Amino acid sequence: MSRIGKKPISVPSGVEVKLEGRKVTVKGPKGTLDFDIHPHVEVSLVDSMVIVKVQDETNVSDRALWGLFVRLISNMITGVTQGFERKLEVNGVGYKVALQGKTLKLEVGFSHEVNFPVPDGIDMSVEKNVITVTGIDKQFVGETAAQIRRVRKPEPYKGKGIKYLEETIQRKAGKTSKS
Repeated sequence: MSRIGKKPISVPSGVEVKLEGRKVTVKGPKGTLDFDIHPHVEVSLVDSMVIVKVQDETNVSDRALWGLFVRLISNMITGVTQGFERKLEVNGVGYKVALQGKTLKLEVGFSHEVNFPVPDGIDMSVEKNVITVTGIDKQFVGETAAQIRRVRKPEPYKGKGIKYLEETIQRKAGKTSKS
């Protein structure tokens, strides 16, 4: 049985959840998110609780969908109330980051400057060498942060590159000389 799926999701005040056929729409103070429901999943709204059920509780793939959709809906509720953020740190001598309008300008050791357009629904801020990516959709915030990190992944010898703030880079020893 899915322990996560069995628990009902409480809807806080100020958040409105609508069910329209196979679509769930969550509206809150920070914005609106909607999501299509899988045919094996049934979502119902009782009082201020969202209850998720599946067609067959003994089927392994249905149980996986059960927990997944509970988490997706609870992340939507968290997103429209609090929002999500990811922080990236730029390390390296001469590496610079600047936000100009809706474009993130990255100087990360290439012969050219990399321009990263900020997508709609995402807010970015830059403070010294830390980039903060914020938004209401957890998946979109994470994907945008991963795309920025992909511009210059951290390398294991000197640790130069773009990494998540909480990430630790496993350092390797360099070459040793014969003596």
